[in-house]
Formats: sequence, structure tokens, C-alpha cells
Amino acid sequence: MPKRGKKYQDSIKSFDKQKLHDLSEAVDVVLSTAKANFDETIELHVKLGVDPRHADQQVRGAVVLPHGTGKTVRVLVFAKGDKAKEALEAGAEYVGENELADKIQKENWFDFDVVIATPDMMGVVGKLGRVLGPKGIMPNPKSGTVTFDLAKAIEEIKAGKVEYRLDKTAIIHVPVGKKSFGTEKLVDNISAITDAIVKAKPSSAKGNYLKSVALTSTMGPGVKLNTSKLMN
Repeated sequence: MPKRGKKYQDSIKSFDKQKLHDLSEAVDVVLSTAKANFDETIELHVKLGVDPRHADQQVRGAVVLPHGTGKTVRVLVFAKGDKAKEALEAGAEYVGENELADKIQKENWFDFDVVIATPDMMGVVGKLGRVLGPKGIMPNPKSGTVTFDLAKAIEEIKAGKVEYRLDKTAIIHVPVGKKSFGTEKLVDNISAITDAIVKAKPSSAKGNYLKSVALTSTMGPGVKLNTSKLMN
């Protein structure tokens, strides 16, 4: 276990680690413990009472955060013809076909944050599954990144659309903004994410759905949230 710095140790002592905080209170605590010399990202970590090994208990989707993520998102689009032109006009940083797939595979090139593809390009994109999948950026219809409506998809992503998906340990990790946003904007963003996750509850999921929820900053400790308040 790596040794934590003095700022982290001081932050840990400044609040009750076992207390389940209401959302606004939790955000205040996280902001007070975000002491790094840069605008830290605030992240939400949600442990769900589902079994990710079962296809009918997968939880995945996307939501446009009311106040965005605070991050400039670089978009790569696999498209051809008029759709390639549409993607460029909509603000995509990179647009192409096989040449981009080859660059990713042969040069280990990843100067982008989100990948979008038109359905007719999935034959090209499919061979990238092994490298894009582990990074969580493989285009998927459920997240709106496999579509012919490129202008809308790019606009939403640039506006702050984030994807949430279950990992192998049944946890969702998602950024919800920056420290500089302040409490009110972060509460709005977190509420949008948690509402979407609650609505995405699989019908086959039994028992306690939101098992635990924590909020952290990039360099700060985790703060526990009162899950019962988030289910309302």
C-alpha cells in the first residue's frame, strides 16, 4: 500500500469516514478535501447489487450532464462519404476509415477520448474491440456512439455526455465535473447520473440495488453517500 501524503492524511482526519452523507453535504466534504494544486476531477463510484456475469443484469447507458464535465473532449469518428463531412462540420477532431483503424493498431495511437461510428463502419471498428474495449471507448448503440445521426451525437458529447457502465466487480466509475464547479453544479450533475442509474435497474436485479455510493476527488479520500436518499 503506497504511503499517502500529508494533505491526504489531513483530509482523512477532517471528517467521519463511516458517516453516510446526504448528497449536498458529501459534495461539500469532497470539495474541502480536494487540496491538490490543480482543478481536480470529481468522480462518482457506485457499487450495485447485480451480477455482471449475467447479460440480463448489465447496467450501461449515457447521460448529458447539465453542466458538462469541465473537460475538452476529443472525438474520433469512423464514417465515410457525406457522413464523414457531417462529422467534420459537427466538430469531430478526427474522421476517417481504415487508415485510422490501422493507425490505432499499428502505432498504438490514442489521441482521442470518445469514438463514434456509423453502423456501416462497424466492420472496420470491430477489429479494434481488443484495444478500445478495455479503455471503455468501443462504440456501442446503447451509449449512442453507433449512429447515423453524427451531428447530434457529437454535439451531446461536446456538451458533456458521459457513459456509465458496470465493471467486472459490479461498480460504475464516472466523472461528474471539476472542483471549480462548486457544490450546486456538482449536485445537479450527480443527480442526473444517479437518476439514470436508478432508472436503468434491471428487472432481474433482486434485493438492495444501490449497495454503496462514494464521491472522491482526484487526490482526495472517498466520502460515503446515503443511498436511500438517492433512490427517491
